[in-house]
Amino acid sequence: MRSEITSFTTRLPPVTVLPSRNILTPLFRKLLLWTGSWLLLLPVTSLAQKNRINRIVIDAGHGGKDPGARGLFTNEKDLTLGIALRLGKMIEDSLKGVSVVYTRTTDVFPSLRERHEIANRGDADLFISIHINSTAGRSERVQTGTTTVGKGKRKRTVPVYKTIHHRETSTSGTETYVLGLHRTDQKADAIGEYSDQVTDEPGVMNPADPQTAIIIAQYTEAFLVRSVNLGAKIETALAATGRRSFGVKQKGLEVLAGSAMPGVLVECGFINNPTEETFMASEEGQKEIAHAIYKGIREFRAESER
Repeated sequence: MRSEITSFTTRLPPVTVLPSRNILTPLFRKLLLWTGSWLLLLPVTSLAQKNRINRIVIDAGHGGKDPGARGLFTNEKDLTLGIALRLGKMIEDSLKGVSVVYTRTTDVFPSLRERHEIANRGDADLFISIHINSTAGRSERVQTGTTTVGKGKRKRTVPVYKTIHHRETSTSGTETYVLGLHRTDQKADAIGEYSDQVTDEPGVMNPADPQTAIIIAQYTEAFLVRSVNLGAKIETALAATGRRSFGVKQKGLEVLAGSAMPGVLVECGFINNPTEETFMASEEGQKEIAHAIYKGIREFRAESER
């Protein structure tokens, strides 16, 4: 993932897998306590309606002219599409009453604005963006031989070097991102613009009402709490397959900022790790990743609708 991120990142504590226990990250607990009094002010009917998961947008990162990160033999855009389509089918086949909207189903490039509009106009309840990670690589200066310089008494042998760029990495594992706090203004703008999709109660977000700004802020914080909870469940499910989990983090992701709903971005592995690339390019690997994400969504939905 390249074009959809900013340089600001806040690391959240990693998800710890505990048997038979719900995973609540420290950030989630703090947000829950901090927003508790705010959530009491939200219209009860409206909040209950938005806790129901009826439609999920699945966003396959990159596409078309934008290949994303490159591996030894694959591009990120192809891996994300394969995983996204498998995830969508699992949801449609197994989660009764839930429909899926894709931002793309072929090798095309929807802009970030188009991805936002697909989610917002589709009246979606969750936004799941699928991406593949990559490290920056490293450079190494190595001696390739020697050469003779100078003449007479100044003649001497000096080493010759060249720089080798290593793209491969041994880093492996998954991580899930939620929206960074410094981008919540854009999230609030999206909630205000698509208020009809956020709440079914007419007039709750009347632009002429001074309390509307407070209600939008409440929804923004509520969506962040739910995003962290969803991300934790997805990371727990991925870790249960034996993958290393780097946990749930915050980052200023444009693709999450413009959607008026809870959302996460899942980094499914490192494309410049040859072992992980081979795994993610395989049918078995894509099914395993998609199923883990599906399990996280399923658990989140069941908990939300109790």
